[in-house]
Amino acid sequence: MSASESEIVARSGAADPVEALRDTLSEVLAGLVAAGCGPQHLTGMEWESSDPAAFHLSRHTVELAYREVFAGFRPPIRLRAGTEPGLTIRAHHTMPRPLPDIEIEGYPLRELGRQYSPRLQADMTALFRQWSRDGAAFRAAHAGLDLAYGPSRFETLDLYRPAGATRAPIFVFIHGGYWQASDKVQHAQFSQGLLDAGFAVAQPNYGLAPDTPLEASIAQTVAALNFLVHQADALGLDPAQLHLSGHSAGAHLAAMALCDPATPPVASALLLSGLYDLKPLGDLPIGRLLGLDDGERAARLSPLGQPRPPRPRLAFAVGEGESEAFKRQSVALAAAWNAREPLICPGHHFSMLDGLNGGVLLDLALRTAGR
Repeated sequence: MSASESEIVARSGAADPVEALRDTLSEVLAGLVAAGCGPQHLTGMEWESSDPAAFHLSRHTVELAYREVFAGFRPPIRLRAGTEPGLTIRAHHTMPRPLPDIEIEGYPLRELGRQYSPRLQADMTALFRQWSRDGAAFRAAHAGLDLAYGPSRFETLDLYRPAGATRAPIFVFIHGGYWQASDKVQHAQFSQGLLDAGFAVAQPNYGLAPDTPLEASIAQTVAALNFLVHQADALGLDPAQLHLSGHSAGAHLAAMALCDPATPPVASALLLSGLYDLKPLGDLPIGRLLGLDDGERAARLSPLGQPRPPRPRLAFAVGEGESEAFKRQSVALAAAWNAREPLICPGHHFSMLDGLNGGVLLDLALRTAGR
């Protein structure tokens, strides 16, 4: 460790590697925040355990747990054997430099970061634990199909079909996570309301950034839609009733898929609290990580500025507790695409998804789908 670096030490004795990793990484993050830093200031980490293989990042559950806390920010990580069970992490970081005295969208940089940080609205460790438990319980109780729509390990989707249906309309839900985190298995529980209404619900995964560029994640979303249409007869689906939805980064992917000429006809789209103008993110660490500091690329990847997709019925919604910037993004795209103003739903950025299982958000989804 150099003289310009500081160290944070965190330890968890939890027997389950995922829980131990969540505990220790959350403690590291709290230490970074207390020092006025963020994940972008990490320079390296040492993970020590009596069973280091259990924490290998090639394990899907371990990688997802890491991304839950630090998204795509990943410094060099060294795994080594120790004598203690659980996990001990030594995280090294630099100290922050003063922010430039500039304003973006009328916000100083620090406030811009807060505006585009929905994670500040919830205890994310508790939220991901709950979503993981709820998703696992839903999957255990429903005979869903885990299908591959492409060759890579992320090109899979879960399909839940209503009982007794032989040709069900399709509701596709794209999960969020700032393009860098989360998984279909953590969102399965949000399928119940649509299933009860007679829809088959498909939840695709996509490659996570920065390992997978946003352009590739958009192409994967289009590929998932085409797979469902091409395999509709074999899967008991109605390809003429394809309905698309997404949340947060997933709403961005859904919106960009609507603009892609390779996308099959979509009957309706419900976009939930999405990011539709990516240019402001280029001035933030997360945007630089994603390559959005390239203004031309950020504009090319922004639904705002794209022509309105000609066919689908469109609806937008945001959480009542959202930041001004997130609300403004939805208002701007709804206006540009000649749709009604976004529905304001109970809850914040994450809890609004509960409304897919009942209430005004489910009503909006059904109404937009023509039910």
